[in-house]
Amino acid sequence: MTDQERFTRPTTIQDMQERMKAFSTTEGWQKGLDYKPDPTDVFIVTPPKCGTTWMQQIVHGLRTRGSMDFDEITRVVPWINMAHDTGIDIYAPQVAHPRAFKTHSTMDEVPKGGKYIAVLREPKDALLSHYYFFEGFFFEKGSIDIETFAKEHHLPGRAVFKHITALWEYRNDKNVLPLCFENMKADLPRTVERVAEFIGIPLDDELKEIVIRQSDIKFMQAHENQFEDHIIREKRSAAMRLPVDGQLSKVRDGQVGSAKLSVPENIKQELDEIWKNEITPKIGLNSYEDLRKELMH
Repeated sequence: MTDQERFTRPTTIQDMQERMKAFSTTEGWQKGLDYKPDPTDVFIVTPPKCGTTWMQQIVHGLRTRGSMDFDEITRVVPWINMAHDTGIDIYAPQVAHPRAFKTHSTMDEVPKGGKYIAVLREPKDALLSHYYFFEGFFFEKGSIDIETFAKEHHLPGRAVFKHITALWEYRNDKNVLPLCFENMKADLPRTVERVAEFIGIPLDDELKEIVIRQSDIKFMQAHENQFEDHIIREKRSAAMRLPVDGQLSKVRDGQVGSAKLSVPENIKQELDEIWKNEITPKIGLNSYEDLRKELMH
């Protein structure tokens, strides 16, 4: 029996967290942070599960007139922090201009000198999406409930909140385009227009139609294997002692507000308390909805 056949998924949050220490190497992560951008390089800057893959697809569609000639989106729009550990050369020429990368580092951590599309999402919905993404790959399906995941893993990391406060300082920078997932859902055509203008892609009617169609949730679900993160799965599963047969699908339902039904009330209250105690004092806004309205223009 091979190691891969012996590997099983964690069934406790402690085992999951211990194994995730091997998700990346310190050297590889740092190589991404040390990257020296060209002024035209585009960075998609998001907390996990906040529209990253969606924006990768929009940017890549704009710069290639809708090319789907890739095995996985990370191949053509690399995750800059994980590139070294997955055998991708971030300095190699990309298939089109401008070069584009994704990162979950915050705006104050990312390599400076490029252009930055920063996407935020309602914290409760981000939690729910994060949980479903982890379930079945980073831990055995059904073994860890969402309350435990939230309290022991998601909330302590504060990823969404760190991105919000970091972006706030850069929101008026001409090289930063701040967006909200919910506004993208509400008006995808306008989002495509804004992104095209920001990254310097002339937008004709045909290109706009292509990008809107190919960044629609149904199109991306129909091409799910191209957004499934199998590069990460194949390259890093053994280090975490995980079987490679799990799913890392990044295209779920893309719904807004589904956390209202699925996230426990006490966790929602805790998220609201974090906003009140940690976010409002820093940015002066009382809710995510206020932030969304602020960034709509």
